[in-house]
Amino acid sequence: MSDISSNDPHPLSPEQQAEVDALRAQTYTTRRATVPAMEEILYEALPVLGDGKGFVRVIDYMGDDAAIVQAARVSYGSGTRRSRDDQGLINYLMRNWHTSPFEMCEIKLHVKLPIFVARQWIRHRTANVNEYSARYSILDKEFYIPAAEHIGVQSSSNRQGRGEALSLEEATRVQELLREDAERAYAHYDELLNETPEGEPADPDRPGIARELARMNLSLNFYTQWYWKTDLHNLMHFLRLRVDPHAQWEIRAYGERINEVLERWTPMTYNAFKNYRLGGAALSEQALDAVRRQLAGETLDAASAGMSPGEWRELQALLKQP
Repeated sequence: MSDISSNDPHPLSPEQQAEVDALRAQTYTTRRATVPAMEEILYEALPVLGDGKGFVRVIDYMGDDAAIVQAARVSYGSGTRRSRDDQGLINYLMRNWHTSPFEMCEIKLHVKLPIFVARQWIRHRTANVNEYSARYSILDKEFYIPAAEHIGVQSSSNRQGRGEALSLEEATRVQELLREDAERAYAHYDELLNETPEGEPADPDRPGIARELARMNLSLNFYTQWYWKTDLHNLMHFLRLRVDPHAQWEIRAYGERINEVLERWTPMTYNAFKNYRLGGAALSEQALDAVRRQLAGETLDAASAGMSPGEWRELQALLKQP
């Protein structure tokens, strides 16, 4: 199991940490399955992005590896079967895309993330989401500034990705601009609200506009929060896309943190997921035929394989020795 600890700055205020400590001090007697490794981190804020603000918290979970096996066998329990039999069955389910047994497990996360990451994340529609309402409440003055090593130029080969990192001097200037814009945007937001923390007018001679309107000028690097609940099958689909090297670094950081949670929660499923989804690959009929022909000693190119140049490059990259 990977170490889920981090040297990142702590993302909780003293008040928030006190609330977490109170929750973790409570214990309950239950007959339902629990996972000791998940109980260790329950309610804890697991830092993400390294800026002392972003985090993932496990709020609740249901089921474990045994629940998946039980659902697949539709049995009353594990009986006399050994753990390696359970791993073999989970491997079979994963390998053959039998997804419904994985849907028997669910997890609820509390996530604090930049708005631009949230807008990517929400594309995964097979989840229940409840987001912090800036119509009802006032957003904190918290925004994300990427570390210098994560500030890159536009990729020349991927229109939705970044290329080489900027020099430290150039990256520092970008950070200054981002911080300056965010500071100005929040100052104007605060001015438009014209509210004290108690909800009273900060300037009695000037009316504040509605919160739902004042939020409009805030930039996408401001932080939002939500509760996000999904089943294990759809969680793995999210992770398969979001821990991929082609995913944007910021959402990949969240994906990698949740991947560590997955390893704690359902280690057998994690092993199968890592083997068949993260480390495996699906081949088209043409690609599989090309591999067979190459194994038989035939020399091929894109045209003779009946594949487009792009598909052929992807296949060769896939088959290249690491």
